[in-house]
Amino acid sequence: MSDQLMRYSSKSLFPIISAVFVALLLLSNISAVKLIEFGPLITDGGLFLFPLVYIAGDILTEVYGFKAARRVIYTGFAIGVLAAFTYWLVQIAPPAESWENQAAFESILGFVPQIVVASVLAFLAGQLINSYVLVKIKEKTHERKLWLRLIGSTAAGELADTMVFTFIASLGRLSFDEFLNYLVVGYLYKTLIEVILLPITYRIISAVKAHEAAIG
Repeated sequence: MSDQLMRYSSKSLFPIISAVFVALLLLSNISAVKLIEFGPLITDGGLFLFPLVYIAGDILTEVYGFKAARRVIYTGFAIGVLAAFTYWLVQIAPPAESWENQAAFESILGFVPQIVVASVLAFLAGQLINSYVLVKIKEKTHERKLWLRLIGSTAAGELADTMVFTFIASLGRLSFDEFLNYLVVGYLYKTLIEVILLPITYRIISAVKAHEAAIG
């Protein structure tokens, strides 16, 4: 469904999918503050939800078009910046005498400029590239080969996202081996999840397209 044909009626699923997209982004960003180690593999807590952000982005782009998806991406970016600013304000606010968890709060949600910059820039670059590549592949394949544009766009977007975040976030924090491990494991995992969930993504896109066509 193109941007020109989309109708933001009360029955449209666009607001719901957009809200899910932003919610998944915020939750995965908070979860990502914890590094997780499985044997020799190092990743972060965002591995559970962040791949779903790309799936939601694929659904937005495939059904509603690049312009609509781009607006949601910019919204997610703005909300991410607002969240980081809010955490910083809460962090520097004087804690009540009876509250003994200031150190715990700072260790989880404390404002770390390097991580914030890495996160928001990686998200913006990755999502815009993901959406753009999907649209360009669709121009060549039209409604055929959905699998190709879903996997191709995610592969490109996740590569940009992982490289930007890992490079900025690791400066002065990780050794080269840890950096390489984090980069490769993160990228392969996120892309693999897209492939595994492809049948579910197919069904969701089909259902959303049918719904929007019925109300349009």
